[in-house]
Amino acid sequence: MRLLIVEDEAGLVSALEVALRREGYAVDHAHTVAEAQAKLALTPYDLVLLDVTLPDGTGYDLTRAVRAGTIPLAEGEPPRILMLTARGRLTDRVTGLDVGADDYLVKPFAVIELSARIRALLRRETRDVAAVLTHGPIRLDTARQLAWRGERELSLTRKEFGVLRYLMSRPAYVVPAEELLEHVWDENADPFTQTVRVTVGTLRRKLTVDDEEPALETLVGRGYRLRDLPAPVEGALA
Repeated sequence: MRLLIVEDEAGLVSALEVALRREGYAVDHAHTVAEAQAKLALTPYDLVLLDVTLPDGTGYDLTRAVRAGTIPLAEGEPPRILMLTARGRLTDRVTGLDVGADDYLVKPFAVIELSARIRALLRRETRDVAAVLTHGPIRLDTARQLAWRGERELSLTRKEFGVLRYLMSRPAYVVPAEELLEHVWDENADPFTQTVRVTVGTLRRKLTVDDEEPALETLVGRGYRLRDLPAPVEGALA
């Protein structure tokens, strides 16, 4: 999943980038409203982490513009918005939610709470009801960053985990490579490399070993999809 941090405090941005990338998210940042608008016009972000007080405007105004459709947005669903601000008064929180924010977290906050709120918002976006995603014999624990096929735990890199999470959140869809690049990699990724193909290839090999039925298929010219596989026998996975 790809996140945009809109915050002008460099130290906080750096800390958030480290923490969120460690959890497998692709993270970009903007320091001003204008910079955020430019990035939102180009990239279909899944979630925006938005400060209220910015050098050239407010997070309230940016949220209103996103919800009203008065600024250009990349194709796809508008992003979820989580406001991160030192403005903790009741009136501030009510204003943030009324202008269209999906959640509001007051600084200072614990990273563990921020992570939980992000997971909750992204589950809402993909209509998942728990932190654990399941597709046939494959299970993904987004909170603990763990994955299994049946009883076999998968040793995944952060990008492999991100690709699998994105595919599992859209199990009925064929996901093009370009969409994976937009949602799993950040703005520093080179779109002309084979990074998506290579990552999907290593993920495919880890999902299927020995005589297991293939779990991830490539539809030439279209993209990638998780195959429908039978779920494990109840009680087989502890």
